[in-house]
Amino acid sequence: MIALFRRCVQPRVKLRFAAAVLIAAIMGTPAGLAAAPLPGVAAVDASSEDRILALDPEQISAAQVRDVLSRAPAPRIISLQGSLAWITMQPFAEYLVAMGFPEERLRNPANGTLSYSSFADSERLAGSLAWYYENEGMMPMLIGHSQGGMLAIRVLYELVGAFHESIDVWNPAAGESEHRTSIADPADGRLRPVVGLRVPYAAALATGKLPRLLLGQWTMLGRLRSIPDSVEEFTGFTILWDPIAGTFPGGEPYHAAGLADVRNVELPAATSHLGLPNVKEYAKHANTRAWIDGYRPGEPSPPDADGIDAGNLVVAADIWFSVKKHWCLEAQRVIRQRRVVAARNPPG
Repeated sequence: MIALFRRCVQPRVKLRFAAAVLIAAIMGTPAGLAAAPLPGVAAVDASSEDRILALDPEQISAAQVRDVLSRAPAPRIISLQGSLAWITMQPFAEYLVAMGFPEERLRNPANGTLSYSSFADSERLAGSLAWYYENEGMMPMLIGHSQGGMLAIRVLYELVGAFHESIDVWNPAAGESEHRTSIADPADGRLRPVVGLRVPYAAALATGKLPRLLLGQWTMLGRLRSIPDSVEEFTGFTILWDPIAGTFPGGEPYHAAGLADVRNVELPAATSHLGLPNVKEYAKHANTRAWIDGYRPGEPSPPDADGIDAGNLVVAADIWFSVKKHWCLEAQRVIRQRRVVAARNPPG
């Protein structure tokens, strides 16, 4: 324990983490319960909290996003672009902002962009998810296009320890390791390793095995369609007859390696692999936006888009449905945790 504490008090390590170690060791009880819980999550007034808790995560209207969910804390979204530098996830992120998601939770703190490179180190990205959770109180979501989808899945495998027994917490703003492999869980102050954390939602768009083979990404070939338990809900979007991804009708669908909730969405062969992130225009037009706002998974074909290319409309609607759902669920979790702590530690 002394050695662990000495490691924790290195200059760049959070004092909160070191305090949690000492209190847990001395008291033998969950650390942090007497302190303000969920650091980094803005407080919400009681009336707004009640309205957020009353939301049905799978039935959230545009008005509820605007008037209720917008007042809730939001998890960060990591939007991972494909291997071609000029095809980014910025249009997709801008679409989410136009639909009502807070822009700040989409921006990369290192450079301010709305799109993350898919050539990032998966171990460091997993470590940064832990840093976000400890500092912001909510685990991020992962949305990846093409190679970005592969990286998102690889990060999920990092979180179950498939490549490393332990993972350093990585500060994404400073771009450096914090030289520790555990965090103080913002929910209760308990120490927990990075390996074992769980992402609420992840999605892969047009991610295939052929590029993994051509690019020598051998370790992901056998894992690409099997989703581990480090995510609660995963959606895989596959274009039929996609020559870039190398996917064809009857190919291997995404499936759960354990208990993750995994869905497959097949997109028409006419869908553009490179154009999938281009969905920003759908938020600007009344008919497409109305269809997106009312969308539920399994909806029939989208409506006539009045001259707009509707090829990506299902992708846009399906991801927005899941983003709203998990934004709501995470906000409700945070509010309930805060109320539990407040009940255990009444004023005075």
